[in-house]
Amino acid sequence: MVKRWLLRRCESCWAYTLREDKCPYCGGRVRVPHPPRFSPEDRYGEYRRRYKLMLRSAKAEDT
Repeated sequence: MVKRWLLRRCESCWAYTLREDKCPYCGGRVRVPHPPRFSPEDRYGEYRRRYKLMLRSAKAEDT
């Protein structure tokens, strides 16, 4: 099985790594830095953008 994305980026220090579990520099969580593929026929794009906006506003209210 071929892995699609090998590169990961730490959410805390923004360092790039190939490790999948945690950042080797600070121990923070890592995630895939690549954006999702774009499709004009995306059925759920509106809901995803609305959810993302809702999360941002909730974070702004907390700080």
